[in-house]
Amino acid sequence: MSDPAPDLADPVELARYKAELRHVAAGTRQLGFLLAGLGILTAILRGTVMPGLPELVPLVLIVTALGLMLIGIVRRARYHLGRMRGL
Repeated sequence: MSDPAPDLADPVELARYKAELRHVAAGTRQLGFLLAGLGILTAILRGTVMPGLPELVPLVLIVTALGLMLIGIVRRARYHLGRMRGL
């Protein structure tokens, strides 16, 4: 049996639900942020210290990061919709 939808009008339940929602797909989103930072750092280093590094490396890191963040956002939104429906 699943949990009933939280009462978002109740401040205590709202705070509890926000904490619960923060944990949904947190690893996916954090990995996305990490890869985005690594991609930006790689792009900066490519322009200064490592000019021989292919342009594709920072681009792949940043595009992968964007994909992971979008996956995390979609998973969190689907979880929220399911919880509001009491699923």
